[in-house]
Amino acid sequence: MTTGAAAPSSPPASSVGGIGRVFEHRFLSYKRTFRASIFSSFLTPLLFLTAMGVGLGTYVDTQGALGGVPYIAFLAPGLLVATAMQAGSFESTFPIMGGLVWNRTFHAMYATPLRSRDIALGNLLWIAARLLMISTVFTAVIVLFGAALSPLVVFAIPVAVLTGLAFAAPIAAFSATQRTPDRFAAIFRFVITPLFIFSGTFFPVEGLPPLLRPLAWLTPLYHGGVLARGLSLGTIGTNPTPELALVHLAILLGFILVGTYAAIRTVDAKLVRG
Repeated sequence: MTTGAAAPSSPPASSVGGIGRVFEHRFLSYKRTFRASIFSSFLTPLLFLTAMGVGLGTYVDTQGALGGVPYIAFLAPGLLVATAMQAGSFESTFPIMGGLVWNRTFHAMYATPLRSRDIALGNLLWIAARLLMISTVFTAVIVLFGAALSPLVVFAIPVAVLTGLAFAAPIAAFSATQRTPDRFAAIFRFVITPLFIFSGTFFPVEGLPPLLRPLAWLTPLYHGGVLARGLSLGTIGTNPTPELALVHLAILLGFILVGTYAAIRTVDAKLVRG
């Protein structure tokens, strides 16, 4: 004869609801700290656009180096996706490792009906929202500067978000495996900064030595820059062609899907090990 029934276990939170709770946590945390990110997220790109696009651009335009395209119009969409790359990379390093190692907030979430997949996807959703905010504001600045030659520039916003996520997802997977931030400096110094300079942001990749040009295809920033520039200049149907634009888009999505899968796996492994 049984003396009592076992207490029913709590049902797992729905995937959508769980992801939303993690997103809400990141949003509420950001509300307390957003002032610290204003300069890096918004003012630094604006200074780059002013100094390089307006200042240096005046000299470049007199040389006719871009076939009649104003330098600021060439530079602006490149800076848009590069800013998304930098923001996505930062958001997927210290905040991810912090929640898993320093304050163990994600472990506390995992002790509830939330699943490790919800925690990983909720963080990536928040990063996407941050990228959307940054990209929208920066695109508005591009329009105000007169650097957008086509109304299609509005579609450069989702391209920038995808570019940022193409970096954020795999870096988040890596961050979940780390116990100290020592290797993050190497990522920014030897990956993010060189890509910022040599992936077509400031000058066409055709200006690189021939042996280095094919390497651009290995970087999400190059593909995002080509798409955003084609939209901003209104040349998306010719440069790149529709077929090539789909290839660039597919490569970005491939980075995101593989990185997201890896992030789910590494976050789960970290949470299970405790």
